[in-house]
Amino acid sequence: MRLSLFATLTTTALTATLFAAPVFAATPEAVAQTYVDMAAAGYGDSLTTAQALQKAVAALIASPSDVTLAAAKTAWLAARVPYQQTEAFRFGNSIVDDWEGKVNAWPLDEGLIDYVDASYGQSDENPLSSLNIIATPKFTLSGAEIDASALTSDFISGTLHEVDGIEANVASGYHAIEFLLWGQDLNGTGPGAGARAASDYAQGAACTNGNCDRRAAYLQAATDLLVSDLGYMADQWTSGEARETILKDPNAALSAILTGMGSLSYGELAGERMRLGVMLNDPEEEHDCFSDNTHNSHYYDGLGIRNVYTGSYTRVDGSVISGPSMSDLVASADAAVDAQLRGELDASVAALAAVKTAAEGGMAYDQMLAPGNAKGEALIMGAVDALVTQTASINRAVTALGAAGVAIEGSDSLDNPGAVFQ
Repeated sequence: MRLSLFATLTTTALTATLFAAPVFAATPEAVAQTYVDMAAAGYGDSLTTAQALQKAVAALIASPSDVTLAAAKTAWLAARVPYQQTEAFRFGNSIVDDWEGKVNAWPLDEGLIDYVDASYGQSDENPLSSLNIIATPKFTLSGAEIDASALTSDFISGTLHEVDGIEANVASGYHAIEFLLWGQDLNGTGPGAGARAASDYAQGAACTNGNCDRRAAYLQAATDLLVSDLGYMADQWTSGEARETILKDPNAALSAILTGMGSLSYGELAGERMRLGVMLNDPEEEHDCFSDNTHNSHYYDGLGIRNVYTGSYTRVDGSVISGPSMSDLVASADAAVDAQLRGELDASVAALAAVKTAAEGGMAYDQMLAPGNAKGEALIMGAVDALVTQTASINRAVTALGAAGVAIEGSDSLDNPGAVFQ
């Protein structure tokens, strides 16, 4: 028997309905589930891209050339894309906060790790700022001799990272690897990034700047350590304590989500990473300072904030993790607040995209920080202002939901600018 057109369409619609993804109510429990699934995906992507970097670094060390160095740099840049989007999971989750300094601490006194230009000088606050551990197999700390003959992941994480209790002694993570791939950016607020030669990893007579074997060992160990650290955090959100903590108390999860969004938006990104650099006109305040990749770091931070609010993350393979969102929950409490915040999140991402576009067009972020660069300052401050504006609406969302325990971090550069120059 032949079905009528109406019957055929009705049957098709019914089949589509039966097999469509279920529609969940925007409850705290559902929002918390989306949040942990997005975190697992983001840290999972960070891990897989770091593993690709690990392979590229091994290829560079095995056969140093301009080609293998460029490939390692490309892999490092790709690894930053998913990781920066995970920064919205900071601040509200103690497991992330206690761990984050291992992988993304900055700025760093790069002279701790390797050779630097004579203009680098010696820090009065950090006696190890020019140690150059790659050229120094033994050194003295608090009267005791430290054996640095084996530059292993355990030595980097257990002894060298933040050695002597000084935060600027960053020995591990993305930025230590960045320095080892690019070298110092000696261009100030002029054009150009770091320009390390591939021959810094050559063996024998082709080695430049000495200690190429130890430099290679350090780079490999630091990359292996990054993979290990990211593997730990990916596990935390797949089936570990971070996931369990969020899911067992969905109302506390709302506080973690809003704290993370607000603190990254205001105190960290708008304040410490952007406004401070403009105030000081200082390229040393660039987040990815060796590679001139700061425009991307800032953009993907902003995108990560919006991801968390809208409950949607696009993975590196193009697939999308999505579900009931904080936006849905706020809209059910106060549709006007949700609409305003969504619009402001779009505006901040657009402002950060304008910084990114300008940098990709030839005006790098450190050039934007130059004294008298009115266009560069306007681009950065446009993004700062947008981030500050959206933070006010994040606070409105807190009020609309009656969320307890939300603590958004401040910044002297925004709240007390005079203190920056004291």
